[in-house]
Amino acid sequence: MASLIDFFQALGKYDFLQSALLTAIMVGIMSGIIGSFIILRGMSLIGDAISHSVLPGVAVAYMLGINILIGASIFGVLAALLIGFVASKSKIKTDTSIGVVFSAFYALGFILISMAESSTNLHHILFGNILAVSDSDIMTTAVVLGIVILFVVIFYKELLVTSFDATYAQTYGLNVQLIHYSLMLILTLVTVSALQTVGIILVVAMLITPAATAFLWTDKLGVMLVLSAIIGVVSSISGLYFSYSLNWASGPAIVIMAALMFAISFVVSPKQNFFKLRSVAK
Repeated sequence: MASLIDFFQALGKYDFLQSALLTAIMVGIMSGIIGSFIILRGMSLIGDAISHSVLPGVAVAYMLGINILIGASIFGVLAALLIGFVASKSKIKTDTSIGVVFSAFYALGFILISMAESSTNLHHILFGNILAVSDSDIMTTAVVLGIVILFVVIFYKELLVTSFDATYAQTYGLNVQLIHYSLMLILTLVTVSALQTVGIILVVAMLITPAATAFLWTDKLGVMLVLSAIIGVVSSISGLYFSYSLNWASGPAIVIMAALMFAISFVVSPKQNFFKLRSVAK
């Protein structure tokens, strides 16, 4: 296992490692920020659905020779709209419509991937490979990060109100549905840009775990956004280190680091008071 000194020396030598580090930092920030709104709005299942539903868009993009961001974004938004339509036009609950839509999209994606003869890329799509990011991947991630920050800065108040009390937001005159689907679009962009880093299967973990960890430490949204982004960055960088030094798959390594930080916070955070509760119980 490489030491931290060896790792930082390698950072100075290898361009691919520098690119991976930059991408990991950007993905950690935007996943933490958007993830905070996802868990506050109780949309974890929808985040999972969209992360899986972009697979056919990725396949179509490969087949047409276009940027995967275009194809994946279209299918991600389509999945969000379809989930909302099925839930509102039928008697089944939202979680059921989510399961039906995302499983159908996911299956379709596998079929299209096999038709496109892109099976060699399938492993990277599913589990990510941050050590193989290209300049175009870095540029795409940077653009999406800029969009995320701009979106949150401009619509912070609207996101705050609709996240905590949608009914009040409607009476206040806010277009709750527009804000919801705008957030779905941003979530789709974040999901697609994180494909190369953690992959489709694990991207939902990066959206949820850092934000859930931050939630254990604060009740203030602004603090939660910053803390969640920091946790996302730390888990991404530490995951990259273990991926490089132990030859682990980058996506699972990053997610394991995020899960470890959550586990520690679960025990020691003020909200949990785990040790205090144990002492009281005795």
